[in-house]
Amino acid sequence: MTDLPGERFDALLPAEMARRAEEVGVQKASMDGATTFALAVLAGAFMALGGVFATTALAGAGAAPGGVARVLAGLTFSLGLILVVVGGAELFTGNNLIAMAWASGRISTGALARNWGIVFAGNFLGATATAFVVFLGGSYRFGGGAFGIAALDVARAKLELGFGQAVALGVLCNALVCLAVWLAFSARTTADRILAVVPPISAFVAAGFEHSIANMYFIPFAIFIALDQEFVATLAAGHHAQTLTWAGFLLRNLLPVTIGNVIGGTLLVGLMYWFVYLRRRGTRRR
Repeated sequence: MTDLPGERFDALLPAEMARRAEEVGVQKASMDGATTFALAVLAGAFMALGGVFATTALAGAGAAPGGVARVLAGLTFSLGLILVVVGGAELFTGNNLIAMAWASGRISTGALARNWGIVFAGNFLGATATAFVVFLGGSYRFGGGAFGIAALDVARAKLELGFGQAVALGVLCNALVCLAVWLAFSARTTADRILAVVPPISAFVAAGFEHSIANMYFIPFAIFIALDQEFVATLAAGHHAQTLTWAGFLLRNLLPVTIGNVIGGTLLVGLMYWFVYLRRRGTRRR
């Protein structure tokens, strides 16, 4: 097939991807607050749905080796970012790449902070609200309680991380998430975007890295499950549901993981690619 005049069907090369990422960053930072927040709520819900799918995979893995179960969880969790990238939504961790437009001087520090703040709040609402709806639906009792037990184990493991460890795992996680978004900038078709997203996202889940927005689903969902004292007493005894608290979530997990996510996405991916491909174009701060 011959390309039509003015059209290309091959994937973008990295230098072109950098220019696209910069333009997308300008557009995101210029979006009105209400639209940004609504799209952020959607993104939080999308990531939560990926978390539901991943928990289902873990609960259904049964006696499968741990590594196999984690890979299955990673593949299924990819649904979340696929919905964000293809469906269109605002995800805090992916929006760390807006730093490329900031470094080029095309958006102000205030515009960058405004976007990140609105999107983070919207993601929190979307993910946590979805967790509550899933809890109301009683999904945690499915499979003889296997779904709920898997959810409790995931959350407990996240809250047992040390502060520095959570930061480090957050760095590694968002490096992969932003690389998934970066690869999607090369895409010409929906299939391209999906194929670009799945491997990095599967890798971070399988490796046990920490994603702040995903954790806005995983840990609140487990906290909600712990409210069902009958379930905990009869099916989840020994899974330490009593250690799941909002204070623990916010201070021991969400705070350090968010710090790590910002470092990994902004410094290791966004600003690194800006330095390679865009720094010579000069800066013009708005």
